Amino acid sequence: MTHRFPTLVLALAATLLLAGCHTVKDLVPTTLVPPNLRAPENTDDPLKQAQQRLLDATPCCTSFADFSYQNLLPWQPQPFTLGSGSSVANLAGTHSYFLAFRLPEGAKLPYRVAFKSELNGRWLKSSYLFAPTVVMLDSGFQPIGSSADISLCEHMGWSDAASGAFGSYTVDNPLARYLLVYSSSAQQTGKTYWEQSPAAFNSKATLDMNSSGSFSVPHGPDGTIWVGMMDNTYAKAVDNAICKKPQEGDGVLNTLRTALPLPWNGNTSSTGPNSTGTSAGGSTTKAKGS
Repeated sequence: MTHRFPTLVLALAATLLLAGCHTVKDLVPTTLVPPNLRAPENTDDPLKQAQQRLLDATPCCTSFADFSYQNLLPWQPQPFTLGSGSSVANLAGTHSYFLAFRLPEGAKLPYRVAFKSELNGRWLKSSYLFAPTVVMLDSGFQPIGSSADISLCEHMGWSDAASGAFGSYTVDNPLARYLLVYSSSAQQTGKTYWEQSPAAFNSKATLDMNSSGSFSVPHGPDGTIWVGMMDNTYAKAVDNAICKKPQEGDGVLNTLRTALPLPWNGNTSSTGPNSTGTSAGGSTTKAKGS
């Protein structure tokens, strides 16, 4: 009897351990379970959802004369949010949200219209941009020239006003009375180069994205876009924005060697008393004392 008791205890413990194996798997975090064994996840794509909502919307306008141009183009960029609840146009067979403006009378030509598109989404790699297309119209609502897809370039400044995807359009025709902003088929399927900059760390939205390196941000059908007459803040952002990946150089040291007249640079002359040098005008002169 004294020898059978430990044996029974061990057998009972083994039985409980084996039974417990069937319940332990329920305590394992789902992130540690192989993907093929996890429960189906919600794979809805915000961009695809936005595209479908736009496609299902009933257009209000199909020609340039159908739009209302009561809103004056802002004297400085103002935000406009396009999406669910916004009017939809059908231009050239493509659905698009739009903005219609009356151009200011008496403005000195030429002048630039500024655009800034904000990232639509919390994470950079899953975000998209509303990329604008513009067309100028005369007093009879007839287009002046062809429509223009605005090229967007990324700039991350020290404030939200100087951060985003920037672009501009020049109004230079005295017959221009109205400006229509929408997004063409080419724009909605395009992409914008994006290179995150540490200079934007003051922006919580940028910090939440938590990405580094360069990306191609896709364009989408909706989002927030700033439109208005160009001001100094936007002009600096537009003119200094990054439109594509910079070409790789030979490094800072090699660049300085070719750009500065350093003593060890073989392309510059020595400063000895009997040496010759090249003047700014390109002529060769002897050093003083020769």
